[in-house]
Amino acid sequence: MPAALVTGSSRGIGSATALRFAADGYDVAVNYHSSEDAAERVADDIRDHGQEAIVVGADVSDADDAAQLVDATADALGGLDHVVNNAGIDQHVHTDALEPDDFDRIMDVNVNSAFNVTKAALPRLRESTDDPSVTNISSILAHTGAAIECHYASSKGALLSLTRSHAADFAPEIRVNAVAPGHVETDMTADRTAEEKRDELARIPVNRYGQPEDIADAVAYLRDATFVTGETLNVNGGELMQ
Repeated sequence: MPAALVTGSSRGIGSATALRFAADGYDVAVNYHSSEDAAERVADDIRDHGQEAIVVGADVSDADDAAQLVDATADALGGLDHVVNNAGIDQHVHTDALEPDDFDRIMDVNVNSAFNVTKAALPRLRESTDDPSVTNISSILAHTGAAIECHYASSKGALLSLTRSHAADFAPEIRVNAVAPGHVETDMTADRTAEEKRDELARIPVNRYGQPEDIADAVAYLRDATFVTGETLNVNGGELMQ
């Protein structure tokens, strides 16, 4: 049975992606950093789809943790065919109030983690016979920037460069792509005020927020699109064209 690893998959986009893989017939490793109970619930849902699931706690911004996560996944599921680098954190703060440690932490979690997991997974992916792939979860802010979270936007832009670089580096053995979501309803966006939500919706032509399942659909497309590598799939309800 093919196997996938989705980092940061205890909630939001990560959990929706893990469940989409399960629905499509994949065994899945559910990774979490602090939400073990939520990760276990996702794993139970995967098993309800008739697929195997393991739950592995790891801070993927740490290279050793990332390597242990990959090894645990491949050992438990009999290999590794697809990686989704979804782990990430956000913080709303203007540059004049931003501490260097804040900037470093965002880059560690949002960029270094993708590098760490992908590097650790390379030997396993090269053994795969399921057209192996890596998908990095970026953001619309990689294109637009953001006044109150320059470090987050910068990290998501770096992910797009990492995607293209790895796609060139690993071809033709492993395809590497990115998804850049727009505004998606998750607990990371739950703190928006009513005014902020009105302003955001006014910029989205389809007049709704994205759902985690919308992003999971995009990941599934890239997983199966055997003639696509080094690309970014923008999933934002048309906001980027405004």
